[in-house]
Amino acid sequence: MVTIDPRTAGRARPQGSGFELFVWYVMRITGVMLFVLALAHFSILHFLFDPSQESATWIATQRWNSLIWRVFDWTLLMTVLFHSFMGVRTVVIDYVHGERPRLLLMSALYIVGLVLFVAGTSVVLTLPDKVL
Repeated sequence: MVTIDPRTAGRARPQGSGFELFVWYVMRITGVMLFVLALAHFSILHFLFDPSQESATWIATQRWNSLIWRVFDWTLLMTVLFHSFMGVRTVVIDYVHGERPRLLLMSALYIVGLVLFVAGTSVVLTLPDKVL
């Protein structure tokens, strides 16, 4: 029988079929999505286009002139936000043991996540109409 040292093992898959199991699976899926999206983002911006020619003006007039690029960038941004905030949520659950401090931290986490979601979405959606 193989024994696993709890100090070196990853977080175990939650038992049952509740919300924690859903978060566990979503963290793995978004991790794979981040790998693919970040690699695609890097490859496109550094191999297909010349980085010395890229500026904020180039992004606004050339790259984001296409709905596909806006959706791609928004998807990457939202995947990063979701994955990171669910990761911080897991850390808070694992290491904050008091009920009140955990509630305060989780509330602050969800408020910051919502604010960043709204800010990121509004930036992607509200570029000047001439760009669209």
